[in-house]
Amino acid sequence: MNFKLITLALCAAIGSTAYAQEGDTLAKVKANGVFTLGVRESAVPFSYLDDKQRFVGYSVDLCTIIATALKQKLNMPNLQVKEIPTTPLSRIPLIVNGTVDIECGSTTNNTARQKQVAFSNTTFIIGTRLMVKKGTGVSDFPDLVGKNVVTTAGTTPEQILREMNNKNNMKMNIISAKDHSEGFLTLSTGRAAGFFIDDALLYGQKAKAETPQDYEVVGKPQSFEAYALIIRKDDPNFRAFVNETLAAAMKSGKVTELYHKWFTSPIPPNGMNLAFPMSDQLKEAIATPNDKAFQ
Repeated sequence: MNFKLITLALCAAIGSTAYAQEGDTLAKVKANGVFTLGVRESAVPFSYLDDKQRFVGYSVDLCTIIATALKQKLNMPNLQVKEIPTTPLSRIPLIVNGTVDIECGSTTNNTARQKQVAFSNTTFIIGTRLMVKKGTGVSDFPDLVGKNVVTTAGTTPEQILREMNNKNNMKMNIISAKDHSEGFLTLSTGRAAGFFIDDALLYGQKAKAETPQDYEVVGKPQSFEAYALIIRKDDPNFRAFVNETLAAAMKSGKVTELYHKWFTSPIPPNGMNLAFPMSDQLKEAIATPNDKAFQ
């Protein structure tokens, strides 16, 4: 047994944890030579696996811009960029414990989460709505009384749906799916009358469907939420770097270009166009970058 190698490995692990606890991401990356992205497998079109099992999407592209800028800032052209799959339940713990340096998914910035992690400037703005099968008679939330409704576990829409159910005594049976793909599967197989989640994600799941024309997004939005990239708390240097990089990409028109690539053009895996025009709220967030939480 090579005790020297074991000692070095332990020191590296302890050092990585220490950097994470201190919130010094730049020092952690510099010391380890690795920048770790938290990516999602089914958050279409933000972060998901394409037909070649590569992580792609709007948020992945934003994080790629940040990774490229980080190589230049640290003068590390050979910096390794590592991708680690996350879920709505694991994303925050993996940031907090130092496993992931930045989460590139579809995460809402809210005041409750700000107690655990920090957020970049807003990268997207959504409304929470409902997807249904056409012809089922469900066109808005009052039509869900007494029915099965699916949402994704660990998300703000799950909280909203449960509050709606209790407040209005709707007697819905709420099903918590592990991710968005499972939520859509629950709807498509008839085990739920509706799938409640962020509107952009619903359009993404529709784009993946074998028969997208069989589904529609309906109902009055129950909330509006700001998406952002997650980073560790108490790390002003890294947060400033991320926001400066995003602001430059917004000012140059690159972020708008990426929006059209993923939301108004054909996307993998089947070339479906989400036809999801940019909202006035997102245009304003790009023109005047900010990290304001909506709740």
